[in-house]
Amino acid sequence: TTVAFERGQFTVLLGASGAGKSTLLRALNGLVKPTAGRVIVEGIGELRGSRAMRAHRRRTGMVFQQHQLIGRATVLSNVLTGRLGYHSGLRTLLPLPATEKCLALEAIERVGLIDYSLRRADQLSGGQQQRVGIARALVQEPTLILADEPVASLDPTTADRVLGLLYTICKTDGITAVVSLHQLEFARRYAEHIVGLTRGSVVFDGPPTKLGPTEINRIYGTVARAETMARKTGTYA
Repeated sequence: TTVAFERGQFTVLLGASGAGKSTLLRALNGLVKPTAGRVIVEGIGELRGSRAMRAHRRRTGMVFQQHQLIGRATVLSNVLTGRLGYHSGLRTLLPLPATEKCLALEAIERVGLIDYSLRRADQLSGGQQQRVGIARALVQEPTLILADEPVASLDPTTADRVLGLLYTICKTDGITAVVSLHQLEFARRYAEHIVGLTRGSVVFDGPPTKLGPTEINRIYGTVARAETMARKTGTYA
C-alpha cells in the first residue's frame, strides 16, 4: 500500500490504540526502519543514510503526547531546543545567537504564551505545555510537522483549542502536518485527508467526507466501539 502526504495538507492518522499510528509517525521521521517499503521525501529522495536523515529531521517538527519538555527550564529555553539541529554539537554548548532568541519569541507569541516566556515549563497547564511543544516545532522552520496523539491527555475543550491552533499555524505557513488521533470528531473537523489504520494496515485513505459507518467499522472493529471511545474521551462523531 502506498500512502502519499501532499504538501501543505493536514492529514490525520485515525485508529484505536495499537493500530500502528505512532509506528508510522516514527517511520516518517526515520526513528524506526520500515520492515518493508520505503519512505520517500520531496527534495531528499529515499530516507536512508545519515546525511539524508539529518536534512529531513532538521525540517521536521515533532509534537508529542506528553509534551517532552524540560520542566525546570523556561518556556524560552524549551523552545530554543528546536534550533539545535541547525548548529554543530560544539556550538550548542554555547549561548545561541540573539537572532535565534528572536525566532523563539516570535513562535511563543504565535501560540499565545509570550507573557510566559520566562516561566518554568512545569508551572504551566497541560494545554499551555502542549502549545510550548508546538512553538518548539515551529521554531525549526519546518516543512513537515508530525504530531503523535497531541491532545490525548487534554480535556475536550482544551484539546479542540490546541488542535485548532496547530491547524491554523500549519495552514497559514503551508506546513504539511501528519497528526495521529483516535477522536472521530476532531478528525472530521480538522482533517483534509484521513488515513485509517488497524493492526498496522491501512484500511482507509481518503477525505473525511468519505468516512462513513462502513469505513469506521473497518478502522475500529465496530461502530459501537468507536462510539464507546468517543464517550470516554468526551468527543462524539
